[in-house]
Amino acid sequence: MALQIGFLLFPQLQQLDLTGPYDVLASLPDVKVHLIWKDLAPVTASTGLVLLPTTTFQDCPKLDVICIPGGSGVGPLMEDEQTLTFIKQQAAHAQYITSVCTGSLVLGAAGLLRGKRATTHWAYHSLLQPLGATPVKERVVRDGNLFTGGGITAGIDFALTLAAELFDQDTAELVQLQLEYAPAPPFTAGCPDTAPTQVLDEAKRRAAESFRVRSQITQRAAARLALQ
Repeated sequence: MALQIGFLLFPQLQQLDLTGPYDVLASLPDVKVHLIWKDLAPVTASTGLVLLPTTTFQDCPKLDVICIPGGSGVGPLMEDEQTLTFIKQQAAHAQYITSVCTGSLVLGAAGLLRGKRATTHWAYHSLLQPLGATPVKERVVRDGNLFTGGGITAGIDFALTLAAELFDQDTAELVQLQLEYAPAPPFTAGCPDTAPTQVLDEAKRRAAESFRVRSQITQRAAARLALQ
């Protein structure tokens, strides 16, 4: 029977959080990949790409793998009881619970990071601890059946790591070769440790308001979790 893999869609998601790992996992043998949202209306990503759900919360089958991407729309999701309930219901029987980038904050709001090692985008790393997680600054972090990927492009690394777990290393390496995934970036600004100071300062400035809002949402989510 085909492995059932589901990616959550939502307004203002970061499309590469979704499409990077989607390409990896959809290239595996004998898998069925679902794009899931509350209804089947088109969903617009943060950069304007329009995506179509393939199933709804109500009609989604039991998933072997559930993946939550991140993006500017994660804040509302962290307080959306319908979405959080769906994630918790699927996670209860999923073989693997996963996220990319700030999708881990949604898992945290659902109570799925408590006592777990996890990662997220560098700009929001400090929001993991209030949700009960142990923050780890790595591209891919595994804790049992929980796999979390770092910011955006780390979704490809995460998906290849998961592919090796689902099948074997040879299968994952074949997909990597087919995708010609051999990163050789032209600059060294891809992480805070290597980015030029002025670039890092500007990135922090641009993320400041989003961080402020998400911090407030995270504190409310943490307070709700403390009552459960």
